[in-house]
Amino acid sequence: MTPHSTYGDNAAPPPHIEAMLKFTPIFLALAYGYILYRFSAWRTAKELDAKSTELADPKLRALTQKMAAALDLERIKVNIYEVDPINGLAAPDGRIFITRGFFNRYRAGEVTAEELSSVIAHELGHVALGHSRRRMIDFSGQNAVRAGLIMVFRFIPIIGPFIGPMIANLLVGLVAARLSRNDEYEADAYASALLTKSGIGTDPQITLFEKLGKLTGAQGGSAPAWMMSHPKAEDRIAAITANAEKWQS
Repeated sequence: MTPHSTYGDNAAPPPHIEAMLKFTPIFLALAYGYILYRFSAWRTAKELDAKSTELADPKLRALTQKMAAALDLERIKVNIYEVDPINGLAAPDGRIFITRGFFNRYRAGEVTAEELSSVIAHELGHVALGHSRRRMIDFSGQNAVRAGLIMVFRFIPIIGPFIGPMIANLLVGLVAARLSRNDEYEADAYASALLTKSGIGTDPQITLFEKLGKLTGAQGGSAPAWMMSHPKAEDRIAAITANAEKWQS
């Protein structure tokens, strides 16, 4: 007794079924990316809740109050994230954080209050411009593109199923890095406008980028610019200077 075949022994499935089967890996990749993002966002929010306290430094709060007034807001709440690396971040839910490591450099006199306020303004830019939320779509889309490229590369004899995934990961990574760099430039420009409007000015942005490599221990020129997720400090300084000159003319 032979197994039953719905379409006959040699019959191909109907076109609509064949199309669905062809795109199933992409749909699965999109679903996987969305689920992974949601889990990551939940886990991040939970960790931030457990490891953060509201910023209480009087000088910094006075500067954030100037920015709040420029934005017609009652106040801007900033939290300290209790980790050592020097960083600022904008959570997907819109909250702004400065790491304890960054705050400690300010308390030690290595970073001024105005320079740290420029970091807060930059993270506000990420929130206002929708970068944090948009990364959910980007993350899901990148997984779908990666899956599609791997499928295509499987049928290219020279590449095959082993080299294909590496090439797909490299190409998607390069696109993601470029999108990330664009986000950083946009957030820098938003911060420059906000700092100018609030009377703090763009000088703290520039002086912070001049000392950031030393603060973080980063080695300049360690990777090509097109492979980096953040622009080089000198390129960001040039863009900030150009914006300031344009607004003053």
